[in-house]
Formats: sequence, structure tokens, C-alpha cells
Amino acid sequence: MKRATPTRRILIILFWVIVWQIASLIIRNDILFVGPAQVVRSLFLLLPDPDFWLSIAGSFGRITLGFLTAFILGIAIGSLAFCIPFVKELLAPLISLSKSIPVASFVILALIWIGSANLSVLISFLVVFPMIYVNTIAGLESTDPKLLEMAHVFSVTTLRRIRYIYLPALLPYLVSSCRIALGMSWKSGIAAEVIGIPTHSIGEHLYMAKIYLATSDVFAWTIVIILASALFEHLFLWLIRTAASISEGKSSRKGGVMR
Repeated sequence: MKRATPTRRILIILFWVIVWQIASLIIRNDILFVGPAQVVRSLFLLLPDPDFWLSIAGSFGRITLGFLTAFILGIAIGSLAFCIPFVKELLAPLISLSKSIPVASFVILALIWIGSANLSVLISFLVVFPMIYVNTIAGLESTDPKLLEMAHVFSVTTLRRIRYIYLPALLPYLVSSCRIALGMSWKSGIAAEVIGIPTHSIGEHLYMAKIYLATSDVFAWTIVIILASALFEHLFLWLIRTAASISEGKSSRKGGVMR
């Protein structure tokens, strides 16, 4: 299926902005719903405030830390579980539990355990880790057995098996899981901040906007969250693809799998 052209995307966005504006004119209640013009005005009023940028940096740093920690440990422990089936069996109840427990329950428990300062780090980690862990195992299990048999026959070293056989099989699963996990890390992280209200965070400002019924500010901060999440997603996926391209380039120059 062909991807939409930039012009087509702009027209689609413009269409929904018009629908948004019409809906605000029909509702005519700034507490219940506001139009795009009011949201843009609120956003521009926030831009000169140093605390605006400090809060974005604080939330971005904490959520990124939680995601990256879950990404690294998810791959490491998932690989270990693939190599040692007992580890997979041992962790299965915890993984199932972490996928089924509501985020709100995690947040309340985390508030008791660690307080609000690093709450979004832990919640982002707990939400992302199972996704990366499960997809790491699935990616490694999808490795072509014929390639593994060939590597065994030619006594290919473990490092070269990882680089030229396991990694190409794992990469599509990682990219697919990261597309979901990156968005979920922001959703869960911000939700944790709204409940925990740590200082210098986006969640704190969302909570205060709700207290003062500043609906336009809620919409403005929501747009900031969407932009920050999209930026992080594009940057991280670009880094993964770039690393994969470099690895594939080196592989082709060396003539594929070598001893």
C-alpha cells in the first residue's frame, strides 16, 4: 500500500482541524471543549515561560530513562530466556502479571515504594519491559534453522552467529515492538505524573490545568506530549535502522557470514 504524500497528509490534518473548530463552535463551552485557535493561543503563551521548557525536559528525561532501561534489559533478559528455557518459565508468571495489572495499580504501589520524583521512570519501565522481552524471544525463535545448521557445519563463532544470523531475525520484531512501546511509555509516564504530580513535569501542569478548568491549557499540553512522543519515536527508530544498515553494509563488504 502506498504511503500518503506530504500534501495529502497536510490536507487530512487540515480537514480534522476544521472539524475540530466546527465542533467547538457547536458546543460553545470553553470549559467542556475549546477550538484550535484557543489552543494555539495557550501554547504560544506557554512558550516564553522557562518552567515550560524545564517541565518538558524533566518529563522527557525521566520517560526516556525508563524506556531505554526497559529496552536494554528486555533484550538482555529476553536473550537469556531464549538461551535458557528455565529462565523463560521462571519469568512467565511475572510477565503475565505485568501485562495484566492496570497502570493505575502500578502507580499507586510505586508512590508508596519510591515517591513521586522518579515515578514516571519506573512506570515507563514496567510498561515497556514486557513488550521488548516478549518480542526479543519471538524474534530469536524466528531465526532460520537452516542458517543455524550452516553456521554449525562451518563452525561459525558465536559472535558472528549473533551478528549475521540472530540480529537480522530479531530486528523486525524490535522495530515493531518499539513502535508500540514508545507511545505506551509516554502515555503511562505522563499518566503517572498526573497522579504523582512531581515538580517540573508535564503531568504537574496537566493536573493544575484540570484544577483551574483551563481546558485550553490541557489541550496545549496534550499537543506538546504528542510532539515530544513523535520526536522521540522517529529519532529512536532512525537510530535502530541506521545501526542495522551499518551492520548490513559491513556484512555485505565482508562477503556475508565468515568464520
